[in-house]
Amino acid sequence: MRKFLLSIFTLFLFNAGAQNCDELFISEYVEGTWNNKAIEIYNPTSAAIDLSDYIIIRYSNGVGATTSQNAVQLTGSIDPLGVHVGVIEKLDPNGVSQEAPVWDTLQAKADAFYCPDYNTSFAFYFNGNDAVVLAKGSINEIPNSQIIDIFGKIGEDPGGGWTNISPFTSSGYSWTENHTLIRKSSVKTGVTNNPIGFNVGLEWDSLAVNNFDNLGSHICDCASTTAVGEINKSSYILYPNPAARGDFVTVKSNATTKNIIVTNILGEQVSFENSINTSGLAKGMYIVDVEFSNGKCSNSKLIID
Repeated sequence: MRKFLLSIFTLFLFNAGAQNCDELFISEYVEGTWNNKAIEIYNPTSAAIDLSDYIIIRYSNGVGATTSQNAVQLTGSIDPLGVHVGVIEKLDPNGVSQEAPVWDTLQAKADAFYCPDYNTSFAFYFNGNDAVVLAKGSINEIPNSQIIDIFGKIGEDPGGGWTNISPFTSSGYSWTENHTLIRKSSVKTGVTNNPIGFNVGLEWDSLAVNNFDNLGSHICDCASTTAVGEINKSSYILYPNPAARGDFVTVKSNATTKNIIVTNILGEQVSFENSINTSGLAKGMYIVDVEFSNGKCSNSKLIID
């Protein structure tokens, strides 16, 4: 494999900087036990985005330079206000040690699997002390790539990981290892310049290890600031999903909703207006159909457990 050595300073020269709600960013980070690793990417814009133009790069253990083996090209696309969940491709139920399988609950959340072979690409083998970068470009032309978002601090080994106490490096407790982190809803753009210090709590909320409940949707203030007239496709997200029985599930949309119909596996339907009250619904999977005021319709799955 041809390798390209790249200093972080060279990469920064191609960083044009993003404005609020006009470019992809990392919305969720999963660093769980064994191979439970995932990155969720959010599209805050009013148009679908082709992910083949983007790469994930891992800077492991404080290195300040990278090679093409540290990166992976993304696949698929993201709808407006939608997400893409990338999960490490460890699927052999009989795998052990470094080949231990990703938990079924995390596999079910994946839109795509990446990096099955460490010797080909180890971008998704990140641990709590690795910086992870979302960039626009090709793994074969990393020097020409544009930084879209940085998780962590490139060139710094924080020990176990980063935290929210200055100098933000691990002192026995780390946020970025054995945790799931969710980007705060107030964040509207990625970090495009290497931070002086990575204060995790500034933009991220922390959940317990191996918590995958919120993967597959993201709540962001961009959804309420995007003008309906700019939307090319009506879409929405459900939060929380999965939901516990008795929760109120919010339908956050980029267009005004007219009617919400929830259908169970028997074809029985319940109609709602602005949110879904699950207190009258049994545990299981439902199809949620949303009719928008512009006449368009969309649907997705809702899990109640």
